Amino acid sequence: MGIDLDAPEPLYEQMAAIVRARIQDGTYERRVPSGPTPAREFGLALPTVQRALQLLKDEGLVRAVVGRGTFVVRPVAPNQENPSG
Repeated sequence: MGIDLDAPEPLYEQMAAIVRARIQDGTYERRVPSGPTPAREFGLALPTVQRALQLLKDEGLVRAVVGRGTFVVRPVAPNQENPSG
């Protein structure tokens, strides 16, 4: 699963879906990369990464701790539908 620049879905929603899946499969058990790391990985601008992480915060999946990082609050249930779409 990767970012599709030609897809109608906004880039931040695509990134949020990837991170959500990684939380679900245990790739991100405790901490979610933020800042320049996912920007480089996904080839996205930092504001796009921040918007994706904000979407996940709004869903209650992650929380940001200033100076420490972004952390998983609760795992996504395997059968949970994407609430944004």
